[in-house]
Amino acid sequence: MKNVKILLDSIDKVKQFVNAITLFDFDFDLISGRYVIDAKSIMGIFSLNLSDPIELAIHTTDEKAIEQVMEVIAPYIVE
Repeated sequence: MKNVKILLDSIDKVKQFVNAITLFDFDFDLISGRYVIDAKSIMGIFSLNLSDPIELAIHTTDEKAIEQVMEVIAPYIVE
């Protein structure tokens, strides 16, 4: 499992992000405070405060898959 901070501050970014991660067969969670939602759920994402970075949990132990995910989500990652 790997955690990264992402920023989804527009409707278009949310749509593009969900479309990108649905290509992978494993689970993703978004964690904002005490809320944990399925990152593949557009409705779930819109229930979060999107003005601040959100923690993304990538649920796989396959290092190659994590590298692929990191490439796909690179535009959304914040430091």
